[in-house]
Amino acid sequence: MFRGVSQHNLDAKGRLAFPARHRDRLLAHCNGEVVATIDYRESCLVFYPLPEWEEIERKLIALPDLQPSAKRLKRLLIGHAQELQVDRNGRTLVPLPLREYADLAKQVVLIGQGNKFELWDAALWEQRRAEWLQEAAAADADLPEALESLAL
Repeated sequence: MFRGVSQHNLDAKGRLAFPARHRDRLLAHCNGEVVATIDYRESCLVFYPLPEWEEIERKLIALPDLQPSAKRLKRLLIGHAQELQVDRNGRTLVPLPLREYADLAKQVVLIGQGNKFELWDAALWEQRRAEWLQEAAAADADLPEALESLAL
C-alpha cells in the first residue's frame, strides 16, 4: 500500500529516487519492476508495480478495438507504458518521452495512491491541489450518498 506525498528532485539524467519507506515494498512486491505510463486526463505519470499493471493491461486488451474510446484508451495507456527497474537505492530512470508528456522539470512530487504512484511536476501539483481543494469546498453539499456515510 503506497500512500503519502513527497517532494523530490529528478537528477540530470532524469532519475527518480523513491522514498525509503516505499523501496522495500517495491523490491519485495515486484522485485523493483514497475511500469510507468501517462495519466490520460492529467499531465502526470502513473507508476504501477508490474503485477498491478499486468492486471490492468489484461483488462485494457480485452476492450473492443471497434469501440473508438476503448481503442484510444489502449493507444494512450499501453502505447506509453514503459517497463522500468527500481535499483537497490530506490532509483529509476524516467524515460524522456514520459518526462516530456508530464512536463517534468527538476522538482517533482510523488503521490502514493494505494496500488500505484502519481508523479507530478511540483508547480503543477501545487496548482491542481489548490483547484481541487476549492472544488471540494464548493461541492460539499453535493456529496454522493456513499461518501456521506464514510467516516474519516
